[in-house]
Amino acid sequence: MARVLVQLGIYLGAALGAGMLAGGAAIAISERFPVSIPGLSQASATPLNGALDTILAVAPSPLSLSGQFEDESLTAQSFSASEFNASIYGNRDRLQTEQIDQSVCIPPTLLRTNRGASPQVLMQQVTQQATSLMSWLERPDASMQELMGTWGPELMAHLSASPWPTIHERARQARVPILMYHDILPRKEVFFDVTPDEFEEHLQLIQENDLTPISLDALVLHLRTGAPLPPKPVLLTFDDGYIGHYEHVLPLLQEYGYPGLFSIYTYKVGRDHGRPGVNWRQLREMAADPLVTIAAHSVTHPRDLREIEEADLQSEVSESKRVLEEELGVPIRYFTYPEGNYDARVANAVEEAGFIAALAMDNAEDRHASESPHLLAIDRMGQSQIRRAIAESWGGLPLPSFGRRFNFSTPIHRAEHDNDDMSLTLVSGGKPVTIHADSRYSVPEIIEGTNVVAAVDGGFFSLKYLDSNVMIGPVLSQSTGDFIPGNPGENPLLAGRPLVMISDTAVQFTPFDHRRHNTLAGIQAEMPDVTDAFVGAAWLVENGEGRSPESFDGLFDFDANRHRAFWGINQVGQPVIGITHTRIDSVTLGRRLAELGLREAVMLDSGGSTSMAYGSESLVRNYIPRPVPHVVGLLPTNESTAQQPHHCAFASEP
Repeated sequence: MARVLVQLGIYLGAALGAGMLAGGAAIAISERFPVSIPGLSQASATPLNGALDTILAVAPSPLSLSGQFEDESLTAQSFSASEFNASIYGNRDRLQTEQIDQSVCIPPTLLRTNRGASPQVLMQQVTQQATSLMSWLERPDASMQELMGTWGPELMAHLSASPWPTIHERARQARVPILMYHDILPRKEVFFDVTPDEFEEHLQLIQENDLTPISLDALVLHLRTGAPLPPKPVLLTFDDGYIGHYEHVLPLLQEYGYPGLFSIYTYKVGRDHGRPGVNWRQLREMAADPLVTIAAHSVTHPRDLREIEEADLQSEVSESKRVLEEELGVPIRYFTYPEGNYDARVANAVEEAGFIAALAMDNAEDRHASESPHLLAIDRMGQSQIRRAIAESWGGLPLPSFGRRFNFSTPIHRAEHDNDDMSLTLVSGGKPVTIHADSRYSVPEIIEGTNVVAAVDGGFFSLKYLDSNVMIGPVLSQSTGDFIPGNPGENPLLAGRPLVMISDTAVQFTPFDHRRHNTLAGIQAEMPDVTDAFVGAAWLVENGEGRSPESFDGLFDFDANRHRAFWGINQVGQPVIGITHTRIDSVTLGRRLAELGLREAVMLDSGGSTSMAYGSESLVRNYIPRPVPHVVGLLPTNESTAQQPHHCAFASEP
């Protein structure tokens, strides 16, 4: 059975290889843009990814996929079946290489991410993937739904890559800082020099604040497909090829295990061009390290490529790539503009030379990579902005899940989204809960003393009494454990509005029916393990699409420009709460929330009640909201368990 599935996978890999998969975890997003998923260990994190890696790794030599790469140095390398058998399989009798009578293909991904590693090391990694495949094959309970839930979203991300060189809309939501360094030397000579001690302090800050340095391969893949990065990514880049990069930077990167990108202009190699540069021997040693990516930085480092003649421009760009590839024996896929200067003519020359992305910089503004215009002008910021990078770094939303899954186990993240006509704040992650307070308070007062990290004003309430906590419609909150039915005279007016039901593992939105939903038993008939429930104002997003004007059925002021509060579930199953900082109508807000990845969203009490808090900080701008008795909050993942349903307490009397 195992051999049949392996063979089936081989043919599947062959069929898909031309447009999607190539050499293990390598992805050919387009004919001119093959990119590998950085790091084999990431691929093996899910059984099917590891299985596909192995399927393609053990494919016979006709599937070496050498035609999928423009550069011949990226073609797969082969080793004899006997060497493969002796070095890899050992006594594992479930994978017998006697059945493989052709050479075994080592994927280009392994070669590219493990430069300098021996064939035995590479094949050992293939063995790990083969073992992962066999473990998957031996799991009788592995259903197709489970497999597609873990592997399917990643595959779909690659299938929906943006046309090169545009940046995927999902990647636009992330905040990935690229830090730019120049010389690292014991005594600084200009303001942007950095000493080795200062550089190590930066690495310690990165480590202490849980940032994850990534490779440019990983970033470009993210920008093309929207595939998620680690929660707090950062890219470290070093320009000009100074000797300090070899003497100080490389050893520290190796000590911390952090990748880095080095931009080399070839004339400086082996020369004291202003300052001493690395020589070819040192550069080859650097290029052989899997932590290192080499980028071209022109031949002579003209201050402004926009100002040189066409023939000189072509030479500076293409010759730098040719020389580096010839001397180092590795593909050079990336270009870094000297002093960040480029225009359409320069970018076209970079494209024509065969580069798949280029790094720039804006002397007037430091921007994240996600704010770049396109892949041929990826923005960076100076290393002096490291504290800003630490504060703002975010790898973006996880990939949308297949089916209506929920994920209440991710860290809580706050994000600001501003464009020309709308400004709003979203807080996502954690586990959703509600608090029904004993009176009306500000949102920060309600969550004070609880373990709720962030909260937004919740359901509608009676304005008859200033100190009342009476809600409109039924309400159940785990903060009290009590179900309070709605006013029988008011309930019919809520017909069809979203009844929000929350449990420890799921959220459900269903049209409110006053005949069925005004008792705890009626709500439990919809969701047996419900812990929280209330009636919202209206759907803003349903099944990933913003609602039409007709769907609001004459709701008061739905089409007026007002401050609005909302909450829902995004495409990856995380809870999301938010408010607008600009006045907006409900239809426009729903469309925007759908663009931002919400699967379902309902409007909460809005207008003068619109309010949200993150910790003790009120996120409201330019007005004082009215006090409210009810909020939707987010608990941190390490405290959101079914065994502790009463973390949320009443706000104390002020």
